[in-house]
Amino acid sequence: MPSRRFADGEVVMGRWPGSVLYYEVQVTGYNDVSHLYTVKYKDGTELALKESDIRSQSSFKHRKSQSSSSSPSRRSSSRSRSRSPGRPAKGRRRSSSQSRESKDEKKKTIQETNLALLVLICSFVVCENNTRRYNGEPDSTERNDTSCITLEQKLKPDVEIERVLEQYNLRPRKEEKKKEEMYSEKKIFETIKTIEKPSSKREELEFGGRIGTFMLIFFLPATVFYLLLICKQDDPSLLNFPPPLPALESLWEPRVFGVFLLWFFLQALFYLLPIGKVVEGLPLSNGKKLHYRINGFYAFMLTAAAIGTLLYFEFELHYLYDHFMQFAVSAAAFSLVLSIYLYIRSLKAPEEELAPGGNSGYFVYDFFTGHELNPRIGSFDLKYFCELRPGLIGWVVINLAMLLAEMKIHNLSVPSLSMILVNSFQLLYVVDALWNEEAILTTMDITHDGFGFMLAFGDLVWVPFVYSLQAFYLVGHPTAISWPVAAAITLLNGIGYYIFRRANSQKNNFRRNPADPKLAYLKFIPTATGKGLLVTGWWGFVRHPNYLGDIIMALAWSLPCGFNHILPYFYVIYFICLLVHREARDEHHCKQKYGLAWERYCQRVPYRIFPYIY
Repeated sequence: MPSRRFADGEVVMGRWPGSVLYYEVQVTGYNDVSHLYTVKYKDGTELALKESDIRSQSSFKHRKSQSSSSSPSRRSSSRSRSRSPGRPAKGRRRSSSQSRESKDEKKKTIQETNLALLVLICSFVVCENNTRRYNGEPDSTERNDTSCITLEQKLKPDVEIERVLEQYNLRPRKEEKKKEEMYSEKKIFETIKTIEKPSSKREELEFGGRIGTFMLIFFLPATVFYLLLICKQDDPSLLNFPPPLPALESLWEPRVFGVFLLWFFLQALFYLLPIGKVVEGLPLSNGKKLHYRINGFYAFMLTAAAIGTLLYFEFELHYLYDHFMQFAVSAAAFSLVLSIYLYIRSLKAPEEELAPGGNSGYFVYDFFTGHELNPRIGSFDLKYFCELRPGLIGWVVINLAMLLAEMKIHNLSVPSLSMILVNSFQLLYVVDALWNEEAILTTMDITHDGFGFMLAFGDLVWVPFVYSLQAFYLVGHPTAISWPVAAAITLLNGIGYYIFRRANSQKNNFRRNPADPKLAYLKFIPTATGKGLLVTGWWGFVRHPNYLGDIIMALAWSLPCGFNHILPYFYVIYFICLLVHREARDEHHCKQKYGLAWERYCQRVPYRIFPYIY
């Protein structure tokens, strides 16, 4: 293994990717797997550089002093001086004032070149990225021109950038023709692609690294089974640990597993139906865009028709309640087998198709987080399918089964008000997700995370069997609430849903077309990546208003269960912990990606999820 040359904290000169310019940077880390140095520029930008792109300050200065021809700016200066009519004769000695003036001129020329290049790159990035990333459509010259003009009017650069634009003229000069050729549009585009292309190896391991992910593989299924066992007890107190464990042979029944497989492949059939529009996802690292069929809402309607037909022929849907634990075991076993298959097939996947977050080189970590980004069988996208179909629609079916089980067990002609509220609130949430299915294509699950055990277990086990915990609890522990209380809880859920939907819609619309006249009232901070950080609207209220709406809705789902036990509120506690963890993950990622722009954004929007608290 080659030894590293530069230590953490050392100040060196780093080459800007795609150019011949070196800037002063500080080494902040080193990846032993990819042999890349993480360096930080003075403006806060962090990049991964090869050792060949880094020089020590002493050697850099020494090489500069050896020959003036090594610097393009110096060559330009020397040529301009040779053509100057005021140049003194060879034998004439320069005065000290002329020497100082010549040095100042060199320094000014170098600064002018660097700043002009920086402004040109930033201008290109803003126009190119905002058109391609936000709109998610094929390139169009007319669309690019319109977006660039509109964005230039909306960005309103800072005072410092305005001074640069006024001071430095980007029109070509005769003595700078070679510079113009060096920094042509093709060269700049290659530079931007180099900057934007993510490293194939992660510098940091999340979820506690290899040990943490290994423990989570066992801890997550154990948590699900523990919650279901406790919820089935007469006294569902979390302090009753451990709960009575059933016989192992009672946890597995081939018929239940067959029903689960039938459900999974029925949803796969609905997914393959040629109904619904086909849209393009965001560009991958190789520039390719995958196509997705948006028909989740149609699949939900077909499922509702199938369930209605079963009920018409008096099929006992409460069979789900009677074998709930066995269904959870079947789903967990299936997700494990699916995860093994996904990892084995990922070993043959090309490097550009691997997930940036699951390509660490460690088996357990990559198995958990997902090694391949978008595993597909033909046009069938496994990750996209599991994200919204079997688990999310299955959540609604389970809630309905709990409602029918409550009516049968307690001899009710109509379900309880608490059960109606839980079913209605969560049905609204699922229908909203399926109706706005296209928005999931811009989420981290699709664009960044691979498909491994984490998402497979989460989609097929955690979502349907933990999110339905309130309905499962109410079957064995009915809770009566009054109409005024029900009205107050409904209002609370409405507030949470309004914040959640409005915040997500505002974000998605801005991502697709920031130049939309309907969004003219929004103000944002431009970044070097071409994206804008909203500082008004819902995203100027807190940094993650969608998370705030999620938490309010989760509380409204639990309140109909009363306050006798904390078990129904497990989802609220889990959801807060999950969103705080995800927020911290986003915070670290955005700080590295946006640099000083993110620091300015945090000053404008100090609260993360809860206003005036956190």
